[in-house]
Amino acid sequence: MLPGPSPSAAEAAAPPARQTLLSFRLQGELFALAVERVHGIIDPLPTTLVPRAPAYVPGLINVRGSVVPVLDLRQRLGMPPAEPTEHSRMVVLDVEIAEAVTKLAVIADSVEQVLEIETAAIEPVPEIGIRFPVRFLAGLARRGGDLLILLRTETVFAPEPCSDARHA
Repeated sequence: MLPGPSPSAAEAAAPPARQTLLSFRLQGELFALAVERVHGIIDPLPTTLVPRAPAYVPGLINVRGSVVPVLDLRQRLGMPPAEPTEHSRMVVLDVEIAEAVTKLAVIADSVEQVLEIETAAIEPVPEIGIRFPVRFLAGLARRGGDLLILLRTETVFAPEPCSDARHA
């Protein structure tokens, strides 16, 4: 039996027609991350503060025996802080940082749902008219009456370059 035609390089590198995302809210805005990065969703845990850590990484939590840094997306995206509510959740993620898969947690005001979206429906982020740092955003999509903001995991979770000798 002869093998079928192999896909061209362009077909092999083409993005999937649909993306499966986890949506969550921060300050009323709807954000999303690729569901394959989600390790779990948990109730907020006590955080151990880390002295001299960047403001957007306020501390560490213990998730099933693993020490996991907490990333404050509100601070990272320039939002005001907020106290946790009964709907707040921590989303534990597996993300690649410096070519290694790292577990980290983000705090969401609420976790909404897992959804599928057509890749063609994702629009580029405009350079102006958006209140969040564009380098952290992968795209925008309409979802019902909401604007779904897709986060760019390779930048939003990447450490900032150290500008201070005490972090060396």
